[in-house]
Amino acid sequence: MPLIGTVDAGGKTASELANDIERALDGRFVRNPNVTVNILSSVSQVVTIDGAVVEPGLYPVTNQMTLLRAVASAKGLGEFADQQDVVILRTVEGRKMAGLYNIAAIRRGLYDDPQIYANDVIVVGDSPQRRLFRDFVSLAPLLAAPLVALIQ
Repeated sequence: MPLIGTVDAGGKTASELANDIERALDGRFVRNPNVTVNILSSVSQVVTIDGAVVEPGLYPVTNQMTLLRAVASAKGLGEFADQQDVVILRTVEGRKMAGLYNIAAIRRGLYDDPQIYANDVIVVGDSPQRRLFRDFVSLAPLLAAPLVALIQ
């Protein structure tokens, strides 16, 4: 805010934030300030998507969130993603749990797309074989080109 600087709003209700702003403004800049805070949007429930996706990060959880929808939120699998190595980390009643999923199998309908809940962490594995194949393909023109040597 121009007069009082940055105000931390994390973990506060709209009225608590308004009171903090009023206290900061009172006396120094404004007499008897009356502040109203309106919340335009709030994201309190998020899922973390990490690993070999196009845009890793925190994403809001909707009531119909599934693994495939979560990966789609992160703009899909990255170039080197291993579809057979997708882990969902979850804490249930204080116990940490992990589930290994195969996105290719889900897409083929071999099993249901698992539900995603707030605070889940999804980690998409990386495929060293895909990286090696890409490196090989990029070197292939050099390997197929004729060898030219200068002889004096």
